[in-house]
Amino acid sequence: MVRSCTDGWLARFVERHHSGLNFALLVVGYILYLIIGAGIFSAIELPYEDELRRELRAAREDFLSNNTCVSDARLEELLARALEASNYGVSVLGNDTQRNWDFVSSLFFTSTVLTTTGYGHTVPLSDEGKAFCIFYSLFGIPVTLFFLSAMVQRIMVVVTRGPVSYFHRRWAISKSKLAAIHATCLAVLMTLLLLIIPAWIFINLEADWNFLESLYFCFISLTTIGLGDYVPGETHSKEANPHPQLYRLIITVYLLLGLVCVLVVLETCCELPQMIRFRQRFYQENVRELDSETANIIDQDQLSDPPDHMTDNQPAIPSVSEQAASLRQGSKSVPYTLASGPTVDGKLS
Repeated sequence: MVRSCTDGWLARFVERHHSGLNFALLVVGYILYLIIGAGIFSAIELPYEDELRRELRAAREDFLSNNTCVSDARLEELLARALEASNYGVSVLGNDTQRNWDFVSSLFFTSTVLTTTGYGHTVPLSDEGKAFCIFYSLFGIPVTLFFLSAMVQRIMVVVTRGPVSYFHRRWAISKSKLAAIHATCLAVLMTLLLLIIPAWIFINLEADWNFLESLYFCFISLTTIGLGDYVPGETHSKEANPHPQLYRLIITVYLLLGLVCVLVVLETCCELPQMIRFRQRFYQENVRELDSETANIIDQDQLSDPPDHMTDNQPAIPSVSEQAASLRQGSKSVPYTLASGPTVDGKLS
């Protein structure tokens, strides 16, 4: 009997704190994901780092043995100065004539700063430049996020909500299934247009890059990770890159448009009814109830195919955020539901 009481209390506790337990599991899972990733990276990259250290040490000893007039301390000083300049985007190579702070290069820098990509290959050299970068980013990054959000929402109407609503009315397919198919097709198309094709173009423009390195650069850039180990147009040969300014300007446009497209794909996936239900597992009760109602709104099926004269002038399905706002205001009717039928004036209520 004690065991049955304990099981009953445990069941009630789990039911009462279901979302909190799910969130705790999410936190633990994320920490484990970080630890596993760190372990794998360490196991893969540490041997390469040790090998590179041995090669550099051997090259340094070979140089000193062949140039006895150069002391180890002077070589150390020269290498430290050269590395410091390289970190600021200035190369010590004799044929380096590229400027990092002309107008186009500065435009490329501002785009990477405001989109938080931040390659780190070019940084402000002066104290004035560092101070202005703080001030410029403080206002520029929120404005950029607002600009990208507004642009993505407008594109979503044309690329995602419009097509899904249209084919849902025409073919009478479950909207949740249709949205999943649309999101999959959109993700595959964007992968081809933003990753595969640009990577193939980069291996023809960057002599030292292979396909994996080109694909790596595209992914790291469009996800705003921006490690900076690969930056296009950094060649020091004029023959390999005869138009560096135009090339860098095209790269800037590609990164901005690509970032918008990536955000559209992510927003499309986040609006899937399946994703909304999955996120509800980790929300607090009041938020979860609200999202449950909005998920039911977008997942209802309109199985009856309306007449052709109605579909042309049919109002667009409001977004989930608009319907959620209507629910918050306590309205008794939703502007448009998929389950509603035609009224006397020929429109759907």
